[in-house]
Formats: sequence, C-alpha cells, structure tokens
Amino acid sequence: MEERKFEIGDIVQHFKRETVSEERLQDDPNVYLYEIIGTSRHTETKEELMIYKPLYETDCVDGVDYAARPLDMFMSEVDHEKYPDIKQKYRFELFNKEMEE
Repeated sequence: MEERKFEIGDIVQHFKRETVSEERLQDDPNVYLYEIIGTSRHTETKEELMIYKPLYETDCVDGVDYAARPLDMFMSEVDHEKYPDIKQKYRFELFNKEMEE
C-alpha cells in the first residue's frame, strides 16, 4: 500500500469538491477545502484521528473548533462504486490550485 502523509498546515480537498458548480466555487472558493491541524489518538480506544479545519462555512464544526475523522477513513480511497464519476483517487488529497485553473 502506498504511504501518504499530510503535514500540519497542508490544504486538502475532499473529493466532493468535484461535484461543486463553477458558480458555487466563485461564490465560495474554499468549499470542501480543509487545513490539516495534525493527528491525535483517542485516549480510550487508541484509534488515530486526523484533526482538520474546514476553510468554509459548514455545520460539521458548529460549536467546535475543528473536525476529526478516523485516520484510516481520512486516508481511504473514494468508493468509486458509490461515486463512479469522481476522478479523485482518495477521499482527501492535497489541494493544487493550479490544477483547477
């Protein structure tokens, strides 16, 4: 399995960014973009988590500072059976602004 690693401060995009209209991207250019805060470990289960900050308004952080997701899920491939039109290989990938232009 290919090892992938994100650094603190990296900007990543969720695969659903591909489904956003040009109009919405113009209104909110940060939609489905996140800043990597770092990893953590659940104190009870010892599960590794990715901690990240949405760069757009979303209810997933309503009342809290950051979002967290199990590291395995964060680093997983897109379910291409469920999302056959998605080109992105992984659920989250480094954001490359030049690739969008």
